[in-house]
Amino acid sequence: MGLREISRVVAALRTREGGGFVVRRPFPTPQLDMVDPFLLLDEMGPVEYAPGEAVGAPDHPHRGFETVTYMLEGEFEHEDSAGHRGRIAPGDVQWMTAGDGVVHSEMPAQWIRERGGRVHGFQLWVNLPARDKRIAPRYQDVRARDIPAWRSADGRATIKVIAGSANGVTGAAQTRIPITYLDVLLARDADVTLDLDPSQSAFVYVFGGALQVGAERRTASDGELALLTAGDALRLRASADGARALVLAGQPLREPVARYGPFVMNTREEIYQAVADFQSGRFGRIAR
Repeated sequence: MGLREISRVVAALRTREGGGFVVRRPFPTPQLDMVDPFLLLDEMGPVEYAPGEAVGAPDHPHRGFETVTYMLEGEFEHEDSAGHRGRIAPGDVQWMTAGDGVVHSEMPAQWIRERGGRVHGFQLWVNLPARDKRIAPRYQDVRARDIPAWRSADGRATIKVIAGSANGVTGAAQTRIPITYLDVLLARDADVTLDLDPSQSAFVYVFGGALQVGAERRTASDGELALLTAGDALRLRASADGARALVLAGQPLREPVARYGPFVMNTREEIYQAVADFQSGRFGRIAR
């Protein structure tokens, strides 16, 4: 099919989420609602917290989709109403399938809240197909050491494969639908071509430097999301300052989407049921 090109560039907007932490959000915004099957992408920080300043996302419910947290700097603590607890350290990924419903909390680690520190990471929301929206909640805690990487022969490109595959390297996370999640680090003037499943919708989110895409060499810069055309390969060229970007691709569900805050279902009636189930206590509560 050939190289993918940029069809549209969207700038991320700064907003506040959870307990008030600032994020850069390329979608959903008035400019871009979603990229099927992806519902939301937030870049958390980078931010340097002073002692007592750090905030996160205290107790909140989810149903009908997955949340994927990827930490670059800092450390988060998470816990939920099903009794799961843990830490997400630099380079780690937590892939949470909320399914039928869970109350969840993600907060900067206590040492960051007390002493301050730098936090940088991403949260991605992945829609679930109708058949999976009420499955039992599930966690995948993928440690940094277990995430494989592809490196170019000249050493100028490193691609961490969190999910899916790239140039023969298969990622560590298991997904309910076909998903590709890559963290791409390009040195100055690096030039790399990646295989991408042509059936998947794809985009590039740049969070450092700038890069050119495809044969047309259209540019996406820090804080910009580039939607991509169809194709079976993606060529990226870094600027003189290098580039850091996420490449995300997924099999479109092409199903109706009804969402209300932390609930994502297929119909408005299912949303009403999710709210009623949460309010009645069916999601449980986090034991402390």
